[in-house]
Amino acid sequence: MTGPFDAPPSPAPPLVIVDGANVVGSRPDGWWKDRQGAAERLRDRLAGEGLPGHPGPVEIVLVVEGAARGVASVPGVRVESAPGSGDDRIVELAAGSPGRPRLVVTADRELRRRVTELGAQVAGPRTVLG
Repeated sequence: MTGPFDAPPSPAPPLVIVDGANVVGSRPDGWWKDRQGAAERLRDRLAGEGLPGHPGPVEIVLVVEGAARGVASVPGVRVESAPGSGDDRIVELAAGSPGRPRLVVTADRELRRRVTELGAQVAGPRTVLG
């Protein structure tokens, strides 16, 4: 199996788009009590660890929606607050970077289908949560 970073080199680093709601919701750790706080913890983990197993530079975008809107970007992680559907914003981001390696982190089957049609690779939440 080839990974998202097996493609020919691109002038831009690989783009990793994280479905914040889906990744946060993959673990029953009480995230529903404080959605914004849960998104901030995920953002901080991504900023600290990057993409586990990939030592090179990557651009990480965390997409948040609903009650998690308003989470600020930090060095290493750009946070995008989706004005509507987080899935639609993720698709827009993936579509806006053709020819660049893209990895979308989500377990959402429909979202996975939509972004793979655009040439993006997909991975589940464990990719960033361990």
